[in-house]
Amino acid sequence: MMSRSASALQALLVFATVFAATQWATSSAMYCNDLTASVHRPHSVSITEFGAVNDGVTLNTKAFKNAIFYLSSFADKGGAELFVPAGRWLTGSFNLISHLTVSLDADAVIIGSQDSSDWPVIDPLPSYGRGRELPGKRHQSLIFGSNLTDVIITGANGTIDGQGELWWNWFHNHTLNYTRPPLLELMYSDRVVISNLTFMNAPFWNIHPVYCSQVLVQHLTILAPISSPNTDGIDPDSSSNVCIEDCYIRNGDDIVVIKSGWDEYGISFAHPSSNISIRNITGQTRNSAGIAFGSEMSGGISDVRAEGLRFINSVHGIRIKTAPGRGGYVKNIYIADVSMDNVSIAIRITGNYGEHPDDNYDKNALPVISNITIKNVVGVNIGTAGMLLGIQGDIFSNICLSNVSLSSKSADPWNCSLVEGFSNSVAPEICEQLRPSPGPGQVCYDGNSYPVPAAQQPYKSGATRLQNPFLKFISLYS
Repeated sequence: MMSRSASALQALLVFATVFAATQWATSSAMYCNDLTASVHRPHSVSITEFGAVNDGVTLNTKAFKNAIFYLSSFADKGGAELFVPAGRWLTGSFNLISHLTVSLDADAVIIGSQDSSDWPVIDPLPSYGRGRELPGKRHQSLIFGSNLTDVIITGANGTIDGQGELWWNWFHNHTLNYTRPPLLELMYSDRVVISNLTFMNAPFWNIHPVYCSQVLVQHLTILAPISSPNTDGIDPDSSSNVCIEDCYIRNGDDIVVIKSGWDEYGISFAHPSSNISIRNITGQTRNSAGIAFGSEMSGGISDVRAEGLRFINSVHGIRIKTAPGRGGYVKNIYIADVSMDNVSIAIRITGNYGEHPDDNYDKNALPVISNITIKNVVGVNIGTAGMLLGIQGDIFSNICLSNVSLSSKSADPWNCSLVEGFSNSVAPEICEQLRPSPGPGQVCYDGNSYPVPAAQQPYKSGATRLQNPFLKFISLYS
């Protein structure tokens, strides 16, 4: 059964990538055009040269640290590469340096230690004010870096395995001392490429660029049991100029989620997430959403374009999460060309998500949710088409849906309150708050840097035209 499932998922990924590339491909964002994993490094060493042992038992943290320390001497000489050959390389957390490529052989597996003391405890993120799960500090990610430039983590689809089950058990048993670590976290860094790898069994989030700029994440497979807690796939956080493309993700939480700080700490730190391109993502999650925004969004999220998304066997397809006290904004969001199969709630905007870092947040700090465009969406085996729920005294505005066809099982497929916007060619018939006729000067965001009048938006029938071929294919594996 596992083999059949893996083959099906691989086929889905190949199909979705090729299909999306031919039907929905758009130019990559300009800020990612010159980022590549194939940078030539004039100096290269193997981890074996520093005493590392590939038996999956010997702890190699010292070897990784020594190798990277040695390579730091080449930072001003064109940079360097650390090669990880075939084998199972057990390690604790280690730090990267600038002008470095970490390259994994196809049969290389970097394995996270199951001794929590091998994952150092570090300060909380300033935009969170505390650990995400517990007050106080947090564990450092397995692969970590701060204030870096020109960093590449890549391979021939080699694997980074966090061995997260122990951490998941501590979470469920309420025996954690600190917030769990991500698999890969880079802070205050720019010109980052993460590509051609498999990430497995993260203790917590998988890929977490935070306070970063110019980040390219592509050609990744991210896997964790669908029951694993908070194993988000890719989480750009208070980061700008980010491109995420051509990935398959199956995990226990959001597949791709954009964040920007938590309540008063995010408001004060004021570092938004912006200029983010997401293309050709296929995945499933039984606990959360295919693409999400928040709930930590207090620094603001804007100018996000997501296209070519395929979600199956998931709770939510598209989701925005916020609450009174968050402040900040989610605006200028464009999501198009989405296919869903067996999704409980296709589109959900939640204004009462809750979860606060402490009791010091400003209850009157209301988020701005505006200029959200969702178009060319098809879905079969959908539970509820949409739940669009704003906040009293804080109506979410310019929510625009067009060319949306959802085969919903619910007798009441839409639930809307405290939202306003427009709709065009939506089935089943959407709630009256999203009326079909925009007023003078009212706009729908078209994915560019400025919105255009809703009445002038070109009508596309691409999702309807492509509905049957894709859904016929994925029904073979549902």
